[in-house]
Amino acid sequence: MSIRINDASCVGCRRCAEVCPGNLIRIVDRKAVIRREKDCWGCTSCLKECRNGAILFFLGADIGGKGSVLSVEEKGDIRTWTVTGSDGTKKEIAVNMKESNRY
Repeated sequence: MSIRINDASCVGCRRCAEVCPGNLIRIVDRKAVIRREKDCWGCTSCLKECRNGAILFFLGADIGGKGSVLSVEEKGDIRTWTVTGSDGTKKEIAVNMKESNRY
């Protein structure tokens, strides 16, 4: 499992670098860069902190992902999780953060 950072979407906010427990993400020329993708633990902390959908998490076959990619985008109170399959199909889950912990 690993992440990839899209530098075209990255705004250099540093949120991902601050939460990475492995200290794998650094900011270079105002963009986030992962040091070694193979060292990524797959915790998705950076993915959850990125507000611009600049970080993609690869869902390997070992967890049923079959090459799918997970991304997260946040607009206001809505966080949208998107799984893009290897065939291009997309599935989205939108979560209202104000209501996410209601039982």
